[in-house]
Amino acid sequence: MLFRSMKDFYVFAFTAAFNPTLLAAVTVMLMLERPKMLLFGYLCGALMTSITIGLVITLTADSNTTSSSSAPRQTLSPALDITIGLLLLVIVFVVGTGRDKRRRAWSERRAEKAKDKPEPKWKSALSSGSARTTFVVGALLTLPGGSYLAGLSNLIKQDLPVPEVVLAIVSFNLIMLMLLELPLLGYLVNADWTERTVKKFNAALSANGGRIGLIVVTVLAVLLIARGVTQLVS
Repeated sequence: MLFRSMKDFYVFAFTAAFNPTLLAAVTVMLMLERPKMLLFGYLCGALMTSITIGLVITLTADSNTTSSSSAPRQTLSPALDITIGLLLLVIVFVVGTGRDKRRRAWSERRAEKAKDKPEPKWKSALSSGSARTTFVVGALLTLPGGSYLAGLSNLIKQDLPVPEVVLAIVSFNLIMLMLLELPLLGYLVNADWTERTVKKFNAALSANGGRIGLIVVTVLAVLLIARGVTQLVS
């Protein structure tokens, strides 16, 4: 019953999983020695911070406050989904048709300048190869983003019992952090196959990273528009 009544809540969980910082962190850890321990440390730290903050926000919120303003949001939310979806499609069109040459030239110049700058502290910390360090980095970097806060707002409106709230937040975080969990699970089940897959993925990402990004953004835009239209029609 819980899972059937909160479709939007879990949609936000999947959108929260598309986290560029987390993807960069996972990529760095997969290139280092003992990636299993590094991934596990980061995951523990991330879950600790994210679940704790989610529980504090949800269990201390007033559901009556959110429900009293739900009427105008019923119209605003679908319109916002459609607007964001259309904007994303415009961006995909501009980038995909090569109409952003000036932006790409600027990005290339910026990338050249960035080569001389020191790398971010969190990347340096991950490069040290310590599970304890990745635990701390995961705890510090996993702060609530827009999708997580939107999901928590949706959860508050459900006015669920505490055990179901805890279950929902834990399951949300497990989905949100799947970029960490999938390679970690792969290393636990079949380390050799995972090593080969990671190398192929890194090679594909280096060669086709832009195209993969466009596909992901296009799918997200279509889902947002479809959800907005469905809510307006219903």
